[in-house]
Amino acid sequence: MKIFIKNMVCNRCIAAVETIFNNADIKTSSVILGEVETESEVSPTIMQSIEETLLATGFERIMDSSHQLIEKIKNLVIVKISELDIDEDFLLSEFLSSRLHKDYSSLSKTFSQNENITLEQFFILQKIEKVKELLLYNEFNLTEIAGKLGYKSVQHLSTQFRNVTGFTPTEFKKLKDHHRKPLDGL
Repeated sequence: MKIFIKNMVCNRCIAAVETIFNNADIKTSSVILGEVETESEVSPTIMQSIEETLLATGFERIMDSSHQLIEKIKNLVIVKISELDIDEDFLLSEFLSSRLHKDYSSLSKTFSQNENITLEQFFILQKIEKVKELLLYNEFNLTEIAGKLGYKSVQHLSTQFRNVTGFTPTEFKKLKDHHRKPLDGL
């Protein structure tokens, strides 16, 4: 039985959801971002208990197909950005279409109608959150960050960063409160 779950954005989320199912004595054959596959059907009573535990932990079961698709899109975007290997000529449309085997215009339309933000805007917000993280870790300079996240130049990254946050990357680093947002909250 496949169960789709909202707000799974990292390996810790996978571990947390896996624990929820283990604690309910439900054997899983697979737990990946946004999806759990159980070895057998789960009774409605146990499923309700799992759903309550998921909600209490910040997750949510997704029942309809459009929300399942949106969660898959979000997970693909988050994982792609976390890899820090986005080419300068990267096209979000080609990436998502090839991974989900669907026309980008329908993906974009479904996403926009349900999330009140375009796919491109979501992608940019996710990249900016990653830039914030990398700036705070001081592991890479701005040129390296721009290269890892597919920006054509440091100027392009800085302009986009300022448009989203209201600060330049340098100003952001000097702030005491860094205004970081959880990935599942974007």
